[in-house]
Amino acid sequence: MELLGSEIILESLRREGVDTIFGYPGGAVIPLYDALMKAPFRHVLTRHEQGAAHAADGYARATGKVGVCVATSGPGATNLVTGLTNAYMDSIPLVAITGQVPTSLLGKDSFQEADIRGITIPITKHNYLVKSVTDLPRVIKEAFYIARTGRPGPVLIDVPKDLTTQKAKFAYPSEVRLRGYRPRYEGDPAAVEAAARLLAQAKRPLFFVGGGVQLADAAAPFRQLVDKTGVPVVSSLMALGVVPTNHPLYYGLVGMHGTYAANMAVMNADLLIGFGVRFDDRVTGNLQTFAPKAKIVHFDIDEAEINKNVRTEVAVVGHLKWSLEAFLQLVERGDYTEWVSGLDRWRQEHPLTYEKKDGLLKPQWVIEEISRLTGGEAIVATDVGQHQIWTAQYYGFKHPRSFLTSGGLGAMGFGLPAAIGAQVGRPDRTVFLVSGDGSFLMNIQEMATAVEQELPLKVAILNNGYLGMVRQWQELFFNRHYASTRLSGVDFVKIAEGFGAVGLRVTRPEEVRPALERALATPQPVFIDFQVAAEENVFPMVPAGASLDQIIGA
Repeated sequence: MELLGSEIILESLRREGVDTIFGYPGGAVIPLYDALMKAPFRHVLTRHEQGAAHAADGYARATGKVGVCVATSGPGATNLVTGLTNAYMDSIPLVAITGQVPTSLLGKDSFQEADIRGITIPITKHNYLVKSVTDLPRVIKEAFYIARTGRPGPVLIDVPKDLTTQKAKFAYPSEVRLRGYRPRYEGDPAAVEAAARLLAQAKRPLFFVGGGVQLADAAAPFRQLVDKTGVPVVSSLMALGVVPTNHPLYYGLVGMHGTYAANMAVMNADLLIGFGVRFDDRVTGNLQTFAPKAKIVHFDIDEAEINKNVRTEVAVVGHLKWSLEAFLQLVERGDYTEWVSGLDRWRQEHPLTYEKKDGLLKPQWVIEEISRLTGGEAIVATDVGQHQIWTAQYYGFKHPRSFLTSGGLGAMGFGLPAAIGAQVGRPDRTVFLVSGDGSFLMNIQEMATAVEQELPLKVAILNNGYLGMVRQWQELFFNRHYASTRLSGVDFVKIAEGFGAVGLRVTRPEEVRPALERALATPQPVFIDFQVAAEENVFPMVPAGASLDQIIGA
């Protein structure tokens, strides 16, 4: 069977199980888009290529599938860079297909030519510049294999325009053989046994769950492990929902904005077992004082993470489904009554709290009301800043793959397109975006995408008139020098209506629930402008580089 290169690309995507493509057309991908009109895919036209990358990312996080985005050459391709970096740092499986100038024009500074392969080498798991139409099936097969196996990540395929109009015999490979890339599923059983022995000896053990558990779809065996052993749990930002936030052994986030109980647990544990974590700087604080009394065990699929930031006593390298199930078979329930009682006391004495004032709308209250009205059952996306941490602290997550946020890169503008991708991928779930007025403006054009796609997306803009997290640091560490962090007023209600969506404004606490109820009952996109307290701060907080027990506002 002979097909055009554009048809080969789409048939290959179909064979990889792709059902949705996020993209934006341009000259170098016109033949691909022409073929797409006859192909069995849902194409979501975003209003910016960065939006396409973030939407594919959100789709992947919410569904567990590989997200796919398409962009044209030159500026179209370079506009994907932030989205690819975001996916790379958070280990999200994504395949990006970019158009390129014809092969005869490569390397000649041609119109809309950019060396996107060279640009994205540091921010993709792998990338390709395809030179022959006959290579397309193999390259696409390899790209999906690389994106979804081992530690997941984004893969970019750059396709010169002339290849999409050439014909070739189509044959899709049945397997992938890549020299030098053999991702490990099963690891060393002796390492698992060594970890189990350390747990049996520990008096104050602590599980630290990371986003890798979520990405491995290993939440179920991890929950079994907690219930079987009785070991308390703290979480990274990326792992919210792996353990329900109301679980009696769950003590909250650890790190810069972690709970007092979680941070003190790390400082006093005699054994810290990390599952799918990076031990990044926002978690560890001062590395010299991190978990000073603990032996550290690290379960991870990526051997490069072992001993990168913290020294480990035992490392278990392998897929977390394998290692968790193997660990489950070897461990027993311990008597940690005194240890857990101490953690419970810290939690009771230092709960998450905020000051309530009559008539003043607090952002934490908005999150609490969203949590109550959705019962913790929604998929919640955020941008980056104060609203992100308030959401992590005050929304009661129950399920994995329910919290979508830019963890490693911290990309403002991630939230709206990611929420769109999640809603497209999970039409059966309520999807809420919580954003700040600064972040929301970064990719505000994607409101048009939500409306055009007729998505029942709900958006809560916590509008405090500032770049809130930067302002907080300026208040605490720069003598309240609010340099370039005050934002001029924007009428988000009028903007929403201009895009054809529903816009609501809330200024008082008693208006929050009625507005949210109306939004949840409305089958189209609803954008709510919550005008919250301007100088509210996120607490608790550990200053950058400080020890985890040097907590402000706990």
